[in-house]
Amino acid sequence: MFAVPNFDHFILSIARECAWLLLILVVFWPLERFFAVHRQKLFRKGLAQDIGYFFISGLIPPLLLAFPLFMVAVAAYWTMPWRYQAAIAAWPLWQRIVAGFVIGEVGFYWGHRLMHRIPFLWRFHSIHHAPEHVYFLTSAHAHPLDNVFIRLCGLVPACILGVASPLAGGTTAALIVIVATTWGFFIHSNVRWRFGPLEWLIATPAFHHWHHTKSGLRDRNFASMLPIMDMIFGTYHNPRHERPPAYGIDTELPDSLVRQLLYPLLPEQTSDKLPQSRNSGTNNPERGRAGRVQIG
Repeated sequence: MFAVPNFDHFILSIARECAWLLLILVVFWPLERFFAVHRQKLFRKGLAQDIGYFFISGLIPPLLLAFPLFMVAVAAYWTMPWRYQAAIAAWPLWQRIVAGFVIGEVGFYWGHRLMHRIPFLWRFHSIHHAPEHVYFLTSAHAHPLDNVFIRLCGLVPACILGVASPLAGGTTAALIVIVATTWGFFIHSNVRWRFGPLEWLIATPAFHHWHHTKSGLRDRNFASMLPIMDMIFGTYHNPRHERPPAYGIDTELPDSLVRQLLYPLLPEQTSDKLPQSRNSGTNNPERGRAGRVQIG
């Protein structure tokens, strides 16, 4: 199951990522060209780095995820009651997929929230929040260990509960990753569209861009696909007629891609800090206002 990747496999993976990059460029570049929230050039400083992160995010996390997910699945197989496993196995595929998405979203929400609350995890996650321009490729602008942690948070619970076990073929787990990755490009895209009542049900660019704001309320909208997670836990913020005026973080990160990848692993600097704590979590005096449901 864990064959050592050879050169042909590596070339095939590169070709797959190239095709995937071409596809999302064909889809999202025209949308951002004609329906942009903030006017910005595609070919600008930072594009090469974003493309570098795109390939890193597509190639490294799957390699790092395979073994731990397999071990979790084996442990669950030997510890979960066999009657329970048989009952889950009897579910139709669509039912396991729906359950996997919901369970995965709960895990993703809390894993994502922890990355904003624990300084060590934030050092990895801050790389994703550093860009001052949010557009579709920002979705892939992340440290590979950030991607591994957040996917484990979503996939491990679904794997333990048997709805996304790689021992059962891994179809559900693969679909969760594929759909979440695809939707990630959409919710980061620089488009001004609003979706009315649908924003109650599914994450949108308007919803997620507030997660990247550098001004006003921060640490909001942690869900990747289901805003109800933020509604339930008091972190929802989606004003009807307002969009973030600025993006980024307070800490200045290294310029080069290699130094950014090393940054979380180096000794912490006194200038490193979480997003403004006065605007986050249960300590925020404005939590009640931010948690209200506002749909445009």
